[in-house]
Amino acid sequence: MNKLNVLLASFLCFSLTIAVSAQGTRSRVAVVDTVILGGTVVTMDGGRRVIEDGAVAIKGGVIEAVGTRKEITAGFRGRRVINAAGKAVVPGLINTHTHIPMTLFRGISDDLDLNDWLTQFIFPAEAKNVDEAFVRAGTRLGLAEMIRGGTTTYCDMYYFEDAIAEETKKAGVRGVLGQTIIQFPVADAKTPEDALVLTERFIKRWQNDTLITPAAAPHAPYTLSTDHLKAIKAQSDRLNSTVVIHVAETKKERDDILTQYGKTPVEYLDSIGFLSNRTIAAHSVWLTDNEIAIYKRRGVGSAHCPQSNMKLASGTARIPEMLAADVAVGIGTDGPASNNDLDMWDEMDTVAKLHKHATGDPKAVPAEAAFEMATIRGARALNLGNVTGSLEGGKAADIVILDLDGVHQLPMYNIYSHLVYTTKASDVRTVLIAGRVVMQDRRLMTLNENAIKIDARRYRDKILNSLKN
Repeated sequence: MNKLNVLLASFLCFSLTIAVSAQGTRSRVAVVDTVILGGTVVTMDGGRRVIEDGAVAIKGGVIEAVGTRKEITAGFRGRRVINAAGKAVVPGLINTHTHIPMTLFRGISDDLDLNDWLTQFIFPAEAKNVDEAFVRAGTRLGLAEMIRGGTTTYCDMYYFEDAIAEETKKAGVRGVLGQTIIQFPVADAKTPEDALVLTERFIKRWQNDTLITPAAAPHAPYTLSTDHLKAIKAQSDRLNSTVVIHVAETKKERDDILTQYGKTPVEYLDSIGFLSNRTIAAHSVWLTDNEIAIYKRRGVGSAHCPQSNMKLASGTARIPEMLAADVAVGIGTDGPASNNDLDMWDEMDTVAKLHKHATGDPKAVPAEAAFEMATIRGARALNLGNVTGSLEGGKAADIVILDLDGVHQLPMYNIYSHLVYTTKASDVRTVLIAGRVVMQDRRLMTLNENAIKIDARRYRDKILNSLKN
């Protein structure tokens, strides 16, 4: 009997030890909102880690940890688990330049140079159609397209930007949004002075928002006076706000600025103290070596829009030289009226191939460099490199999950090759922005796709009728 008691006591002691050990293990496992489990995790972090059978832990909209499945499951338990086995898990794409409401002008006029395209078609169509309702409908259409393609952050320049910010916020998308300032009367401001007042109000309203970065958006050096550009820069300095501007998009612009001011566009802007690390310069096609050096010295971000530049025959930007100088240059689609879509996968493919063709060097922009431009380098261009653009602890959970099992995806040897040369927007399955699922298994969660399509068709009829008058 005594022997039995000893055995029973030993068993109870052993059981208690196991229980205590289990409780201790449980106490070390952190509960998070979401765990993305499995898949090939392409981090784009400083070490460019690619983690096979990886995982990501997310809490409060922020990435808690990135690692192997074994590492993450040992340390975290998710209230929601997203199975990404057999898929790719990548940072959300960054579209560094667009005019999102112009989705409603998609295909309205093609096969013209920029000046004719703007003056003969776009400006007249805008004068007859653009109001706040138009802008909201076009923004919702563009947001739906971007989410479906895995774009989680975009940089915009248009009118009624306050309405664009409201629609973007509701959809849960991250945006650097610029209120346009231009020399002639437009839909929301009759003068540059009016636009400056509107811009200040816009910036102050959204300045501390977690998703929206408000900005001034002077159209270009050739559509504003020196005094207006200086006033915009003074406002930016006072409010510590971003400025988005078209720069050196065409040879005509370069030549006209050179004739008028005796300097190339970037040299002119630098000479008036306009450029800073809060400047985002779109296109930047016709740059000299000195202008590239100015971008690097001033910390200017740039947006490369290859398909729009090709379609309008504006020229080929010197991207290999900009990358060699470590300029923060990202990829932009430009507006859907000059592209004619918002597909960043297609744009990445174009970036890599265009510069091989233009330079005669197949190594000019490798696949990994193109993907970097669409993610972390693009985030740097928007001054958001500490917020998004890579998958690492402390950054926003802006994440895209991609199918890798389509017939066009098989077999796979190199993930960067697949992401740039093979992946299509239709391969995007699930999208998270700040930890919020905005598309799940190809179903939009924050936008009414059917209503958006109805509005787009209705505006087509309205725009066609307006152009007949």
